[in-house]
Amino acid sequence: MERSQLDAMVYEAVFSEGEEKEARLREVREKAQALGGRLASIYPLYREIAREFRGFTVPAINIRGMTYDVARALFRVARRLSVGAVLVEIARSEMGYTRQRPLEYAAVVLAAAVREEFPGPVFLQGDHFQANRKAYQASPQTEKEALRQLIREALEAGFYNLDIDASTLVDLSRETLSEQQRPNYELTAELATYVRSLEPEGITVNLGGEIGEIGGHNSTPEELRAFMEGFNRCFRGEAGLSKISVQTGSSHGGVVLPDGSVARVQIDFDTLRTLSEIARREYGMAGAVQHGASTLPEELFHLFPEVGCVEIHLATGFQNLLYDHPALPEEFRQKIYAYLKEHLRHEWKEGWTEAQFIYKVRKKGFGIFKKEWWDLPQEVKAPIIQTLEETFERIFRALKVTGTLELVSGVIRS
Repeated sequence: MERSQLDAMVYEAVFSEGEEKEARLREVREKAQALGGRLASIYPLYREIAREFRGFTVPAINIRGMTYDVARALFRVARRLSVGAVLVEIARSEMGYTRQRPLEYAAVVLAAAVREEFPGPVFLQGDHFQANRKAYQASPQTEKEALRQLIREALEAGFYNLDIDASTLVDLSRETLSEQQRPNYELTAELATYVRSLEPEGITVNLGGEIGEIGGHNSTPEELRAFMEGFNRCFRGEAGLSKISVQTGSSHGGVVLPDGSVARVQIDFDTLRTLSEIARREYGMAGAVQHGASTLPEELFHLFPEVGCVEIHLATGFQNLLYDHPALPEEFRQKIYAYLKEHLRHEWKEGWTEAQFIYKVRKKGFGIFKKEWWDLPQEVKAPIIQTLEETFERIFRALKVTGTLELVSGVIRS
C-alpha cells in the first residue's frame, strides 16, 4: 500500500458514522502500523530525565482543527529537525467540542506521522483527564466511572501517556495543605492504580498529576510535598507519577482583553525551577509541567529548558494561528462567528465585549464546522500550513528538542 493512499482513508474514516466509522478508523490505525507507525509511552525517557535533566523541554501539542494537515506539518518539521521528544495530546474537554474521540485522534495522528515518514515513536497523550468539580460533588461514583471509562477508551486507542487532573477538587477551605490536597491526591492515586491495572503488556504508561488548577494562585513547594506525600500513601503499584503539573502564573487560552487581544502574562520561572528540582530530587520524577504556554511570547520559550521544566502544553496559540491567519477566508471566519453568537449566546458572560466572547468560544467552531475546516481548498491551507511549520520550528529550537530523535529511539524500544 502506498502512503499517499492514507489521505483518502483518513478522510473517509473521520467523516463516516456509527459502527462504520469505528471500523474504518481501526483500519486506518492498522494500516499505519503496518507501514511502520508506532504508538509508545514516553515513560522510559522521563525515567532518564528523572535521573539527569537532559537540557530540553518536551512540547505537548494539542490539535483542535484540521488535525490531519496540522499533524502532517508537525511531523514534517520533526523529521527534518530530528525531533523525537514531542507529545501530541488532546484533553477530555477538547474531545467534546472538537468532536474527536481517542480512536479517531490516534488513527489520524499516527497516519499523519506515517504519511510524512516520521521514523520515531509517536507519543499520544490524554491531557487533563479532569474531574468535573460540580459533577463530582453531585455524584462522586458517577464521575469516577466516567473517568475510568475515558481511561479505558484512551488506552485501547493507543494513548500511553495520561495526565490525571483532580486539582479541580482541591478544597482551600481546609486548614492544612494535606487536607486541602486530600481529594486531589486520593482520586489521582485511585485512577493511577486503575491505569496500571489496564496497561498493555510491555508498556508502562507515563502518568502525570496536577497540584493546582491552572489559572489559580501559584503553586508552592509545600503544596507539592503535601500532594506527593498523600499520593504515595494511597497509590497501589510500583511506577507512580513521572511528572507534576503546577501553576506559575499562566491560564488556559491566556487572559483576553476587551479588544480581543491577549494580555502579556508573567511566568514565575523561579517557582518552576524550584518545583522541578523538588520533583526530581525528592520524588524521583522528571520534573514540573507548564500548562497554558502557547499564548506566551515566543522569546520566553528558551527559558523553560533553562529552569529544568520537563514539559509544556501548547494549544490555544495554534488555534489562534488558524483563526487569525490572513489566508483564512473572511467569509468562512464570519460564518463561524455568526453561528457562535446565535447558538452559544448563553456562554456570553456579563461584562464581556463581543471580541472577548468570540475569543473564548471560537474553539468550539472546530467541532461544529469540522468538515468545513478539513475541506478548505489547498490554496487556502498551504500558506496556513507554511506558517504553522515555521512556528513549530521556532518552538522546537527554543525548547532544544532538535536532535533528540536518536536519544528517544535508543531509549524507547517497545
